[in-house]
Amino acid sequence: MIVLKNITYEIDGKKILDNVNLSIEDRFVVITGPNGSGKSTLAKIIMGIVKPTSGQIIFNGEDITNLPINERADKGISYAFQQPVHFKGLKVRDLLELADKKNKSLKHACDILSEVGLCARDYLDRELNSTLSGGEIKRIEIAMAVARGTELTIFDEPEAGIDLWSFQNLIKIFEKLYKETAGNILIISHQERILKIADKIVYLKDGHVEHYDSRENILKFLKIDDAEPAKCSVLAEKF
Repeated sequence: MIVLKNITYEIDGKKILDNVNLSIEDRFVVITGPNGSGKSTLAKIIMGIVKPTSGQIIFNGEDITNLPINERADKGISYAFQQPVHFKGLKVRDLLELADKKNKSLKHACDILSEVGLCARDYLDRELNSTLSGGEIKRIEIAMAVARGTELTIFDEPEAGIDLWSFQNLIKIFEKLYKETAGNILIISHQERILKIADKIVYLKDGHVEHYDSRENILKFLKIDDAEPAKCSVLAEKF
């Protein structure tokens, strides 16, 4: 799926990522680690939002290192921002139609909103503006990702800026996505509950991949009991 070869990213003389080598093929992978470890930067490099100082990015056997965002999107990579963008004058139904150009039926749009726990009747004609809560915006962005149905969807700290109730429902949405969609999911997160539904976890520290292993082994490394009910708290303190 995605292979990162010797990825380095340097800004103002400081290395944010230092010679990262990583091969991501599992369906549900979470990238975690301390604040400032380079997690979001790595995700943005995969999407093409940030260009690495050096190194290669291979997607499905093709070198995409120098491809712009739109061409990476065409090849099957989606990105959900930590702070979703608001689009003045654009309605939810418009966004879903833009996301899925093959199926623009009303029923399809309603089905996708239902998958993320939103009533289509209440949201299809809502504008994407500040009247929507953080949790609503997150769900709509996830709906857009579902509509696109890409091979790889990247979520950058999807829990950021939402309340506890919305976060609990967000976990259910990811669990459903995992069970019902064919694409691969890559999430940047500190959250224990998200780590506990991953196939594998990447642990970044100081711009390096310190560990990349099964969920069970990484949770053991983080001293988290996989058998205990997952907590909603941020794991930054453990790092």
